[in-house]
Amino acid sequence: MTVPETAAADQAGFPILSLLVFLPMIGGLILLLLPAGLARRAAIVLATLELGLSVLLVLLFRPEVPGMQLAERVAWVPSAGIGYHVGVDGISVLFIPIVCLLTLAVLLSASSALQAMTTLALSALLVLEATIVGVFVAVDLALFFIFWEAMLVPTYLLIRLSGIGRERQEVAARYVMYMLVGSAPLLIGIVLLGINHQQVTGGSAGGRYSFDVIDLLAVPVSMDLQLVVLGLFAFAFAVKGPLVPFHSWLPSTLLHGPAGLGVFLLGFKVGLYGFLRVGLPLVPDAAREFAWALAAVGLLGLLYGALIAIAQTNIRRMLAFAGISHVGLAALGISAMSAQGVQGALLLMVNLGLATTGLLLVSGFLYARMGTTDAGGLGTGLARSVPRLAIVCFILGLASIGVPGTSGFPGELLIMLGAFRAHGALGLMAVVGVVLSAMAFLAMFERTFLGPERRTVPPLPDLRPRELAVGVVLSVAVLLVGIFPGPLLDRTELAVDAFVQRINEGAVP
Repeated sequence: MTVPETAAADQAGFPILSLLVFLPMIGGLILLLLPAGLARRAAIVLATLELGLSVLLVLLFRPEVPGMQLAERVAWVPSAGIGYHVGVDGISVLFIPIVCLLTLAVLLSASSALQAMTTLALSALLVLEATIVGVFVAVDLALFFIFWEAMLVPTYLLIRLSGIGRERQEVAARYVMYMLVGSAPLLIGIVLLGINHQQVTGGSAGGRYSFDVIDLLAVPVSMDLQLVVLGLFAFAFAVKGPLVPFHSWLPSTLLHGPAGLGVFLLGFKVGLYGFLRVGLPLVPDAAREFAWALAAVGLLGLLYGALIAIAQTNIRRMLAFAGISHVGLAALGISAMSAQGVQGALLLMVNLGLATTGLLLVSGFLYARMGTTDAGGLGTGLARSVPRLAIVCFILGLASIGVPGTSGFPGELLIMLGAFRAHGALGLMAVVGVVLSAMAFLAMFERTFLGPERRTVPPLPDLRPRELAVGVVLSVAVLLVGIFPGPLLDRTELAVDAFVQRINEGAVP
């Protein structure tokens, strides 16, 4: 399978992807040298510049051009087959501007919380942004793994420095342990594919190792090796997803970690992205053979997450289990191995980045005012005190449950179409899970914002200017994506078609 590539020098004239990776990384480290007040302002400026670059990236991206675009290649460790190779296609290009937008939103969303963030926490936030962007642009698997592991350091620091409650230290350690356990199989799978490339090309190319995705796609992989690598990758990406039963780290992390960190953990499902970029295309025959297993795990997560979400009284825990349910739904779409299912999963992941993380920011606004996100502590009737906050929450909530006209609907519709075609009755059961997930949000909104007051609530300030700006931008975004999904579908079409073709063609010699 030959994958075309367009160089950044020809398409943009400068290394835009490297700037997107290293601007927040280097800038975040420089913040450590600045006084606290100047560091806060500098962090906002850096995040704004990063968002501007990401918008330029989308404008430079050409939907009609197949393969990787804006690519950069530099020989890094040629003796080991490792290179600095970055690029974007229709699968990855959608997520980079969302990462940049939400980084800026976290910095702007709550001025009081921002004032409380230490310089080290601000630095960690920008470095985390850089590593997530790195995961989305990496084409070499060794580089992919480096960024994948590098995410742990700023995440750990953010939980320890800005988390909630005394349990945050234990939660931070548990998170790191979970991710390390998941990363080990990923590394083994990558090494096995590199060794296979060396063995297959031994006659014609000197038997060099390579971990470049484009090189790996061009060599055959035996079915036995595919099965082993698929198992290793599936475990790693299921932990990161998270997919049930590897989900237990997410609720506690969202509950005790800062809302800003939860935006990244809940909104950017790099585990699902790993399935699309690495886990399935490199072992297509095994992926096709065990698509039913991914569908079953996805359906289990969809139903389990929705049912548990209904029983939650804490907004953050409800969002955590609703997120697990959405991850299951996206996995079900990917398992269809069709253009409809995969495009639906991509749009659903976009919706997670906009709507679900927006709801998490709303929970942060409530915590800043009430000191809790538990419905029992909040009381009801808050819409009377904070009407603008209630409206933003309602719009984002409608998007999170897939109401027509919002960003959640196109993805859920395409996933259902793909699931019905590929799995029949599983598609019908998925509808039940979607309905249950909707019930969870509506019940939480009713308990928190509507109805008679169960206790006296002191006068609360409504959304401040920065918070209101973030809420309006996210609300407009979910409505625009819901009403006009065409531009997003156009940008993903060729990459999704190539993914489906790869699965169908296979890689067995």
